[in-house]
Amino acid sequence: MYSLKGKTAIVTGAGSGIGRSVALLYASEGANVTVSDINVQEGEETVKLIREAGGEAFFVKADSSSPEDNEALVAATIERYGGLHIACNNAGIGGPAAPTGEYPIEGWDKVIAVNLSGVFFGMRYQIPAMLNSGGGAIVNMASILGSVGFAMSPAYVAAKHGVVGMTKNIALEYAAQNIRANAVGPAFILTPLLKDFDEDTFKWLESKHPIGRLGQPEEVAELVLFLSSDKASFINGSYYPVDGGYLAQ
Repeated sequence: MYSLKGKTAIVTGAGSGIGRSVALLYASEGANVTVSDINVQEGEETVKLIREAGGEAFFVKADSSSPEDNEALVAATIERYGGLHIACNNAGIGGPAAPTGEYPIEGWDKVIAVNLSGVFFGMRYQIPAMLNSGGGAIVNMASILGSVGFAMSPAYVAAKHGVVGMTKNIALEYAAQNIRANAVGPAFILTPLLKDFDEDTFKWLESKHPIGRLGQPEEVAELVLFLSSDKASFINGSYYPVDGGYLAQ
């Protein structure tokens, strides 16, 4: 339905959660997938799942907050598959919970480094590779918090707002060169990022979503696949929530 046959994709943070679901879906549609994560075991498990399903993938360990790792990730992809056509910049962390006036500087620096600078570093090296491949599609993983605030999470909110802004810039700069960029804004999704939440917090989070539950990684991946495919050829510079009605309130 969304054939990606003959195309090559990079997915960061693909060792679990949304990233793994995106990588599996890309591969199921025929793409060669470079699976990237800082966790080698989880990244290799994603590759194994893809290969068991008949897809093509390999793993590259990379820290999204490192420019050098992002450059090496793109280089490894080109060396193995000959080009780059799709990138899903998904890697992210939650960070500490604290009000802005008490937020730990170390926590701020880390969240911005991974969630904002990491997306920039990824695109910085992905874009030239895509231009050499005749164009491509970028999907950046923002959040519902790319458009609204959330108390006790100033770094995360700032980073995700920044991701939405950067995505619009890419659309303006590269549309004429056949590169599209869009951002996806998941609400709270059942991923390892929520593993430390207690039962009361889960219930409270569920109550924030009019649909009455948290989302599944696969539900986000379906939108990412569409935006990455030629079916979305006229969609560029946009931000799409996947939020069970969260932002409708």
